[in-house]
Amino acid sequence: MLDLSPLPLVTERLQLRLHRPDDDVWLHDIYPQAEVARFLLKEPWTREEAGQHLDTRLAKTDLDGPTTALALVIEHEGSPIGDISLWMTNAERRVAEIGWVLDPRFGGKGFAREAVRAVADMGFDHYRLHRIAAQMDARNTASAKLAATVGMQQEAHLRQDWWNKGEWTDTLIFGALSSDPRSPLAPLA
Repeated sequence: MLDLSPLPLVTERLQLRLHRPDDDVWLHDIYPQAEVARFLLKEPWTREEAGQHLDTRLAKTDLDGPTTALALVIEHEGSPIGDISLWMTNAERRVAEIGWVLDPRFGGKGFAREAVRAVADMGFDHYRLHRIAAQMDARNTASAKLAATVGMQQEAHLRQDWWNKGEWTDTLIFGALSSDPRSPLAPLA
């Protein structure tokens, strides 16, 4: 049988692959960091939680599979530096959401931008998605800038719509359509 899977995705500097059973080690290195957890819905992870989250991610292997989700590891020079997920919010209408986390030690180098662009392109080209959205805490200016840089349009700023970690937070929603023009990414300034 011919394997038509686009995975692993390989970009200029990255490889995006499915999770493996030993990924709980690096997940526990990244997700307990306060800087990482700050804008996420969950508190910093314990080692046990890293294993539980990994179990969930191991099943997310295909947007058209039973989980209707894809969870990928972002690797640079053979080492995991973050992860990215794409999941259907309406499979019948081909609408999905994307989310990403990068180890802060690798921030500011364009790695997240490269990964998000590659996964979005795969979503539109391979999975024939109509729309991809990204929702984030409005204080997460780095993710908002990234979403705009890869061509997503800011569509909403919801004020104090989410109660998270003891406070009301705002949400930004970005979106991209398959019909939107996709220009090459500009080099980092």
